[in-house]
Amino acid sequence: METLMELAATLGPRHCLTASDDIAPYAVDWRGQWKGMPAAVLRPGTTEEVAATLRACAAAGLAVVPAGGRTGLCGGAVVPANGPPSVILSLERMNRIRDVDARDFSLVAEAGCIVQNVQQAAAAVDRLFPLSWGAQGSAMVGGALSTNAGGIRTLRWGNARDLVLGLEVVLPDGRVLNDLRRVRKDNSGYALRHLFLGGEGTLGVITAAALRLVPALKRVETAFVAVPSPEAALNLFSRVMGSGAEVIAFELIIGTCMEIMSRNAVGIRIPLPLGSPWYVMVELAAAHPSVPLREMLEDTLAAGAEAEEVLDAAIADNEAQRAMIWRIREDWPDSGRREAPCINTDTSVPVSAVPTFCARVEAVLAERWPEGRLIAIGHAGDGNIHVSLMAPTGTPYEAWSARARDAEAIVNAIAVELGGSFSAEHGIGQSKRHAMVTHKDGVALDLMRAIKAVIDPRGMMNPGKMLP
Repeated sequence: METLMELAATLGPRHCLTASDDIAPYAVDWRGQWKGMPAAVLRPGTTEEVAATLRACAAAGLAVVPAGGRTGLCGGAVVPANGPPSVILSLERMNRIRDVDARDFSLVAEAGCIVQNVQQAAAAVDRLFPLSWGAQGSAMVGGALSTNAGGIRTLRWGNARDLVLGLEVVLPDGRVLNDLRRVRKDNSGYALRHLFLGGEGTLGVITAAALRLVPALKRVETAFVAVPSPEAALNLFSRVMGSGAEVIAFELIIGTCMEIMSRNAVGIRIPLPLGSPWYVMVELAAAHPSVPLREMLEDTLAAGAEAEEVLDAAIADNEAQRAMIWRIREDWPDSGRREAPCINTDTSVPVSAVPTFCARVEAVLAERWPEGRLIAIGHAGDGNIHVSLMAPTGTPYEAWSARARDAEAIVNAIAVELGGSFSAEHGIGQSKRHAMVTHKDGVALDLMRAIKAVIDPRGMMNPGKMLP
């Protein structure tokens, strides 16, 4: 194809991949559930090269699928199997941190920067980039922003969009929107960056972002707690929020997950005996080392135990123990995959509705699929509980997917009925487009389609994603 030859000349032959072996890693998602072969994988190294690539693709009628670390769970960075001729535009070479300003509490990073590298750059100037989740060692800034990633610290610092001061974006026609200003106040019109944050690459390609930093954490206390129920967990959450300490994480895990972890996880030491129906991970932090976090946490857990909200608890005594507690949370996806296939969801409800949500979901899934196992793990502090229905051990994925295909729709409907969302932090991609038809407000969909038609009238940016 002549366009690919031109792009090879612009980007260099090593950065215009067309051989099947080179393309193969980009043709499947992390879970192995979404597959699609692109015509090529393009790897520009500068904003100017991204702009030239989009201009060339627009002229040739080639659709563009932006990709970062490809850790997404919804098939958003994979070419649709039955879609138009498409190329993958990988931002992996755009991995420079352009500026760090400690006094301004800000940092400018290109879209291909690994999130963990951004965290390290902030730490080098005694600052914290608080976005954090299990895939941070391979996920990239552009993908995190395009999907509005969440993670374990959302309850304190918000999702990815809440940490963005400005963006640099290449539009479908190759024009560059340069809005990398780092001001906290700007009422000069529409906040255009929010069209691209969570836009999943359907409106343009994020090439760089000005990110908000916060003071470094000088003291952290972490506990692993056994609780009798989600209701008790929510009561404990109220206690820790009112303790006077800064709560930066509050995770809820059903006991079934811990049993599966004990069988499948490598090098994991669970800090409490198994047997509790539910567990909680709670983390407190302070920017000053003299804040008595340990005492606050101990007093809160003691009050919770007296109220029968806490069955047992282990507080980390050092960084190694703290890291081990969080490895339980971060290693769950791999442990779960080794156990059996799941029907997965990504729902959120108001925090106060978490116990009701868990109870209703548990009852209906047990009635419909008594052979299945309820998996519930997630960010109780912000209402984002990841519910899965796990197959009996030894069941093939295809068989379980056919048997329990309605489980996702049932869980989504319960979440929406309780005032929540069917997509909390993973995005829509290909996997949740059907739910957009069922649950998204019709007027909202009309507005989204109108915005798409203005910015990308030919529908060439990440086709087959998000919008039904």
